[in-house]
Amino acid sequence: MRRLVSAWVLPAVIGAIVGLSGQSGIAADDYDYDLVHSSVSFKARHLDISWIHGRFNDVAGKFSIDRENPAKSTFELTIKADSIDTANKARDEHLRQPDYFDTKQFPTITFKSTSTKPIDGGYEVTGNFTMHGTTKKVTLILKGGKEHEFKGVKRVAFSTELPLKRSDFGFDKSAIGPIGDEALIFIDCEGMRK
Repeated sequence: MRRLVSAWVLPAVIGAIVGLSGQSGIAADDYDYDLVHSSVSFKARHLDISWIHGRFNDVAGKFSIDRENPAKSTFELTIKADSIDTANKARDEHLRQPDYFDTKQFPTITFKSTSTKPIDGGYEVTGNFTMHGTTKKVTLILKGGKEHEFKGVKRVAFSTELPLKRSDFGFDKSAIGPIGDEALIFIDCEGMRK
């Protein structure tokens, strides 16, 4: 799976929360995904002439950031596939069926990191991305990371985007005509801790 320079939010996810201050002797900081200030969205080609846009409304995640040893930082994201929302009820119901996401058999889309590396302006995070019953290794470039405190809550945010081919995840190949094979996933994640 090719790497993508960030824009999401992942998607975010795929993903994604980190502060880069390094005080010695401090344990890893645990962040919870803030659904109100985050989003996981996507776009896919329709008839190769336009884009269909959508989002997933039910997403959860947790992030553990080790500022002393960034390689020990971890990122997890879980998306409920049936929360897909393209602003068209009939299309959303079709996307939940077996020829697309098959949300009854595969109710979640997940990302779980396996390695983390600090880079200029963020982190390079590699992990297992599971969708439609298939797991692939992907690398996310998470951009951002400045911690901000507001009303007693510490927050960190990251953005990334990830291109995925539906054919790599066992989607019905006969449906990859009207809607293109590749989709772009955008993850904008904000994490919070007390």
